[in-house]
Amino acid sequence: MATLKELRDERLRKLDDLRQLGIVAYPANSHRTHILKTVVEDFSKLNGQDVSVVGRVENIRKFGSIAFIVICDQSGSLQLFLEASKVEQLDTSLDTSKLGFKELNLLDVGDFIEASGTVIKTKTNEISVDVKQLRILSKSLRPMPTKQDGFTNKEERLRRRYVDFNVNKDVRERFIRRSSFWQVTRDFLNSKGFIEINVPVLEHTTGGADATPFVTHMDALDQDFFLRISHELPLKRLVGGGYEKVYDIGPRFRNENYSDEHLPEHIAMEWYWAYADWQDGMKLQTEMFRKVVSDTFGTLQFKFNGQTVDLSKDWEQWDYADAIKQHYGIDVYSCSLDEVKKALADNKLQVEQTDNLARSIDKLWKNVRKDVAGPIWLINTPLFISPLAKASPLNVKSVERFQPIVMGSELGTGWSELNDPIDQLERFKQQQVMREQGDSEAQMLDIDYVEMLEYGMPPTCGWGYSERVFWVFEGVTAREGVPFPQLRRELDNVTKSIYPDLFNSDVSS
Repeated sequence: MATLKELRDERLRKLDDLRQLGIVAYPANSHRTHILKTVVEDFSKLNGQDVSVVGRVENIRKFGSIAFIVICDQSGSLQLFLEASKVEQLDTSLDTSKLGFKELNLLDVGDFIEASGTVIKTKTNEISVDVKQLRILSKSLRPMPTKQDGFTNKEERLRRRYVDFNVNKDVRERFIRRSSFWQVTRDFLNSKGFIEINVPVLEHTTGGADATPFVTHMDALDQDFFLRISHELPLKRLVGGGYEKVYDIGPRFRNENYSDEHLPEHIAMEWYWAYADWQDGMKLQTEMFRKVVSDTFGTLQFKFNGQTVDLSKDWEQWDYADAIKQHYGIDVYSCSLDEVKKALADNKLQVEQTDNLARSIDKLWKNVRKDVAGPIWLINTPLFISPLAKASPLNVKSVERFQPIVMGSELGTGWSELNDPIDQLERFKQQQVMREQGDSEAQMLDIDYVEMLEYGMPPTCGWGYSERVFWVFEGVTAREGVPFPQLRRELDNVTKSIYPDLFNSDVSS
């Protein structure tokens, strides 16, 4: 079997032959009148009409003076029928990218071509284009692998996603659904009167979540900046500035390890609604989940651990403290850190030396959460776990927070926003102490945000979710749920052998 380098060398030879004939193998222009799916679906209307189609070559079969080429575009596949007597011959004075029938041997599977001709059905009843003119649009130098070739290695697929999209059409379709997920999110919020306002990615002080930030340096100001871990604080500054319904969709960055549910970089959305509280937000978000999931996936019913998860039914509400008490016998409002660490150890959960009470209890909750089918709303989170939320008037040790739990995952969080500047400053100070004690995920003290609150911010409900929602309902891990996940940089031996002048032998493979 020929090696990749040998196959590439053969295609380079064909490229040279094309150039020797005066053929431009990479023209800038192309012409398309119909996508391939339309030619097939509207055959009754297009039969006998001339069309121009484009696509990547999937298959070439040549039998003497006739040939069949199957091409594909994003919409589907279509057969081209070529007869030597009908295909216009090579004439580079008219079109430097045109191929004649004799030049078909210079085409390979993977090349991009343009074909113009008449829509017909062949003798075998196959909808086709009877080609009159054939042009090359792009010469491929590497053969596209197939599933049969063994292109199933997960690491390889993630490294060369552009190949994965071609080999595994279901993966390509996934990211069309991902696009739809965010479009429906945007449309829903717009329909409710929210305004999309993009806020900065680079921040002097970052906050709005418990996460370790990435640090970068801005040469123009000669200062370090953080990549945002949340959209929250800038959006609430907008509320303080008079915007009553705002949201943003975009990337956020958390310098943490990879998991099936987490990526250091991912897309998220947050909205903030003035003069609304957590109950208003929970009602709106229940409606939003149903709309976004239904429009993206075409259903509200999903399978999890042998159970049917139905988003259309009434959502249960679980009290945070009750859930911990029921599963571990611990009172979150009076327990000691040693009690919580013992519960972690008893349940074979990791205990870190730097874990504080908030982090440790959160680990206990996540151990419960992983088996919850839902949908449920987790409510009444302890105040010490949620430093930006407003305390509940019914229990000042808890906050007005709501978190959806579906198929073992937490799919967002929302709360009545804390708008008391004195209370907020005290909570920031407590978080700062946690940072000084080694908790790199604790909130930073943002004095500018406190000053904004001193000017005044109305009662507000805030909500945020990330593309984890999409991953969960799509049934994929985080890395599989984004088109180009970050991976450790590597160069394989084939790449180094193809470009020996670029890479030294000491480059790690």
